[in-house]
Amino acid sequence: MSLHVYLSGEIHTDWRDEIKRGAEKAGLDVVFTSAVTDHDASDAAGDHLGAESDSFWRDHKSSKVNAIRTRTLIEQSDLVVVRFGDKYKQWNAAYDAGYCAALGKPYVTLHADDIVHPLKEVDGSAMAWAQTTDQVVEILAYVTRS
Repeated sequence: MSLHVYLSGEIHTDWRDEIKRGAEKAGLDVVFTSAVTDHDASDAAGDHLGAESDSFWRDHKSSKVNAIRTRTLIEQSDLVVVRFGDKYKQWNAAYDAGYCAALGKPYVTLHADDIVHPLKEVDGSAMAWAQTTDQVVEILAYVTRS
């Protein structure tokens, strides 16, 4: 069973690569996609639409262009993994989780236990809460098991 998995969330650690390596090592048939993880490129996604003197409008244009990718890939996925790191607030990840919930798209959250309380609603709609990338790989192995 081939599984399409969208990896959402923080871009400051190598958690995506850890999951990909774990899935490959386990021989899982998984196709991974994600948002653009180059922060500068993501911020500049709408720059080709014209210069803005106000940073709000630059961010607005770029968020719309980024949303084309994000929404399309989430809709095409079978499962979404939403990572919340401890260093920055990932409002985009919370939005992605809410989008998944609205679509009825299964998602797994990945975060430390010290942010369980602020994520209680996000975790409440998730199919699972993982604390490590190894746990995510185990979920993927179970889901793709024949």
